[in-house]
Formats: sequence, C-alpha cells, structure tokens
Amino acid sequence: MLMQMSSLRVGIIGASGYTGAELLRLVAGHPRMDVVVATGDSMAGRRAADVYPSLEVTYPDLVFEAFDPAMADGLDVAFLGLPHEASMALAPQLVGSVGCVVDLSAAYRLKDASAYPTFYGFEHTQPELLAEAVFGLPELHRTELKEARLVATPGCHVTAATLALRPLVAAGLVEPTGIVVNTVTGITGAGRAPTDTNVFTNIDSNAFAYGLIDHRHTPEMEQEIGAQLIFTPHLIPMSRGLLATCYARPTAGCSAEAIAAALHDFAVDEPFVAVTAKPPATKSVLGSNAAHISARFDERTGTVVAMCAIDNLTKGASGGALQAANVALGLDETAGLSSIGLAP
Repeated sequence: MLMQMSSLRVGIIGASGYTGAELLRLVAGHPRMDVVVATGDSMAGRRAADVYPSLEVTYPDLVFEAFDPAMADGLDVAFLGLPHEASMALAPQLVGSVGCVVDLSAAYRLKDASAYPTFYGFEHTQPELLAEAVFGLPELHRTELKEARLVATPGCHVTAATLALRPLVAAGLVEPTGIVVNTVTGITGAGRAPTDTNVFTNIDSNAFAYGLIDHRHTPEMEQEIGAQLIFTPHLIPMSRGLLATCYARPTAGCSAEAIAAALHDFAVDEPFVAVTAKPPATKSVLGSNAAHISARFDERTGTVVAMCAIDNLTKGASGGALQAANVALGLDETAGLSSIGLAP
C-alpha cells in the first residue's frame, strides 16, 4: 500500500488526551512516521510539552491546534482520539482521502449497529463504514487489516480478555456461556478530564467496581471472544496497567495439557504475546506493547482460570492502534513498539 521509504505523514486528531500523548511518545520512536498534525481543541494554543513535560526533548515546538478538516489533506495515517460520536461523524470525511484512519473510540467496533443505542446511547448513522471497518486486534484480524482504510482499535479491557480467552474458546476447551471476566485497571483508563472518579482523594487507597452488568465493552468482548460472558471492571490506585482474570467452565476435552498447548499455539508467532508460567503482572508490561497470558485448570472445582496483563495505554490503546496501523500500511508490525516492560 505504501512501500516507498519516505516518511509517512501522521495526524493525531485529539492528541491532548492520554491516548494522544501516548501516540506522540510511540510515533517519536517509529522509523517511518512523522507527526505533522496534532490537534486538541480544549488545549488549542498550548505547547504539548507544557501539558505533558515528558514530551519536552522530542516535541519542544509542538503546539496543539484546533481541528480543521483541511489538516487531513495528504496524511498517510490519521489516529482519532475523539469521543465516540465525534469519530463516527468525522470518519466519513477522512476515509478514502487519508491512507488509513485508525479510530481509538468505539464508534466502529461493534458489527451489530443495533447495540449502539443500548450500550452507547446513540444511533449509528454510518452502516456502510461500520461494515467496512476492521477490528484492530492483529492477533485475530491480521489478514483483514492489510490495506484496511478504517481500523477500529479495541478497548483495553477487550484486548486483555480476548487474548486470555479466545485461544481457549476457539480450541473448544471451555464452554461458550457463563464466562466471568474481572479486570483491574489504572486510573488513566478514566481519561484526563478531572472527575469525581479520578481525583486523588477518591482513588487513593481505594478500589471499586463500575459498569456492573451492562458495561459497554460487554458486546465487544462477546463479539471477539465468541462467547457469552459477564464483565466487571475495577479501578485501582495505579496510573496505568490492566489485569484481566477470567473464569470459564471446561468442556469434556479440557485438560491442563490441552490448555497449555492452545495458548502456545496462539502465541508462538505473535511478536507481542508471551505465555507465562507465573500469573502475569502489570508491572512486567509497563510502557510496552506486550501482553502476558497464562491459564490454569482447577479440576477440583471444574474451573478454568485465564489471565492477561497489558499496559492499558499501550497495548490496550495507542500501542495497539500503532501495531494495527503498521499492518494496514504494510510496515514492520513491530515498528515503534517495545515488547519489553519498564523495570524496575
């Protein structure tokens, strides 16, 4: 699609949020990409490094701009870090004129348009683009992602739960009903805007569940995992990271050996997925695009426990988006991305 060795022009629409800042960090290390547009309407006119001092060395002169559709002219890839309905409205203006549009919202994730009013509170008005959009999880959709014009980046909880469970469901080792998904995630998952949820006094020394029973990521998980489940996320007092712990009932053919083989077969050729002997930990993948997965079969209770740890801002959002963009544009899938977490 874009095989020449010149630099690719990148636009980050909605660059002032956490996922936008993470994209700026990752693209800075990409050998083929250069950021030429970085918008942030609420931060327009402010230097990016004043909002995020970590960007000072690499982006000393970058100033967030108010978005104008003309800014997208000539872009090879546009990342959309916008609210769901804003992305839904903007994508039709960009698809076809930009080499690849990578949407980090949920606007194009669900193939069933009728689920949007129930889970997101709005009617989907772009059925043709919804049908065209490719779910941006390369581990499942690498072939479809090649030369995709519109990529729908998964939610962070969905990425972790899918990588933990899909190998087992696909192998027929667990029942496709009654699955329980519990996650714990860092406070950056609540976004940059100050709310009652993410102020220090409410999150410090605290942990709580949210989105009970009908969390909006539930249909996305069921779509990608291929199973019916109940999902409960929890916020805990750390900045970034996500750990999914999932419980499923084994089928007649399930065994510890079969589970280990299914995970190995799934991960063996994946550049960012590792099967770990110990239960995975969020610190092990901090700042990286890695996903550590593991599973156990408890014969005493007849339960399969599957786990996955990711960085919610990297593999769970901006890193996953860049990985999918690399595939869509015919680049090295790992370009600009690390598989090694920050430690200690």
